[in-house]
Amino acid sequence: MSETAVVAVTVAWATPAVQDVVPLALPAGATVGDAIARSGLVDRYRIDLGAARLGIRGRRVREDTVLANGDRVEICRPLIADPKDARRARAGARNPAAPKPCGDP
Repeated sequence: MSETAVVAVTVAWATPAVQDVVPLALPAGATVGDAIARSGLVDRYRIDLGAARLGIRGRRVREDTVLANGDRVEICRPLIADPKDARRARAGARNPAAPKPCGDP
């Protein structure tokens, strides 16, 4: 058999306004970077890969990570707020009389 192995993957990008998932068939040995380049999402949405985080099904990976069949490559936007700070702000807004942690004025 001289068939070339192929991996079927998807590349996903999401914002509050857009959710785009691109299915791809790539040769075995293809990397996360190969999938992102082939998807066209970076050019379509002007994604800054330097600021973005990359993952496969929620686990952070690098561009040189080799893909397996069925992988979902996720291009994640950078956080706009620290989740812990945001949680504290929400809790404080619900209960303004709550005691503040030590060190807070």
